[in-house]
Amino acid sequence: MLTKKQLGRTGLEVTQLGFGAMEIRGERIWSGRPVADEQAETILNAVLDSGINFIDTANDYGKSERYIGQYISCRRNEYYLATKCGCTIVDAGDHDETPHIWTRDNLLRNIEESLTLMQTARVDIWQLHNPPVETVLENDLIEVMQDVKAQGLTQFIGVSTTLPHLPEYIKLGVFDTFQIPYSALERKEEESITAAGEAGIGIIIRGGVAKGVPANVTQSAEDHRAEIWRASGLDELLEPGQSRMDFILRFTLTHPYCHSTIVGTLYPEHLSENIEAANRGPLSAEVYEAAKSKLDTAGIKPERLTNK
Repeated sequence: MLTKKQLGRTGLEVTQLGFGAMEIRGERIWSGRPVADEQAETILNAVLDSGINFIDTANDYGKSERYIGQYISCRRNEYYLATKCGCTIVDAGDHDETPHIWTRDNLLRNIEESLTLMQTARVDIWQLHNPPVETVLENDLIEVMQDVKAQGLTQFIGVSTTLPHLPEYIKLGVFDTFQIPYSALERKEEESITAAGEAGIGIIIRGGVAKGVPANVTQSAEDHRAEIWRASGLDELLEPGQSRMDFILRFTLTHPYCHSTIVGTLYPEHLSENIEAANRGPLSAEVYEAAKSKLDTAGIKPERLTNK
């Protein structure tokens, strides 16, 4: 059975392995894979059948919100739902562009469209999609989000963000959740995650596998992740038969403030592999510390916070 953790002060009990629905966006957004309706229906129901109860999407993830509404709105009581705002989708011919527009009108359009597409009366978490903190304050976006919350259209508000904005967002004290990139090979925000978690904020980690696993160590030298893997010597820590994906995912899950990490896939077999890895639990304290030591030596270190 998948481990559940309390998502910070929200009190929501979410599976530590969540599902990132960006993978069902389709080919028009950010060079995504083509997605057949049947594929989306299969993977979304497989996610819920597996016991995963946290799904994250965004208003600019192409087909994602529509698929959620079309195929699993009938199972809405089985999962917590997070989406993002500030988004737009602009037809650029053979693909779509996704510029952000940080206005009250656009955020209100986002929530109305998201609820309609996903066939739900409210989302559990409504997140700003990576704005600089100055933009949020200058455009009174917190007030907009609180108004939407007061209308009962979202239960909690959050922000998807990174350094250098994280310390300022923590100080604002208004957001219930942060979505932050992190993996063994992308450790910049490691201390930020701890600082935010200590402040009671729910932590949703993105990229806990997708940004962490080199397909193999014989890739081109241009593959930065493969270079990091080679330089750090993490293969030395793998147990017999353990895959790199298993190690990286479990490294992410070992962070004490990883409340949920959203891992996306189109394929049920990959979902099963992720679930099996998550069910093996966090790395041992000894292996976790050894991995961090190797990564430190290779220069893959957290950014030190000077103003928590």
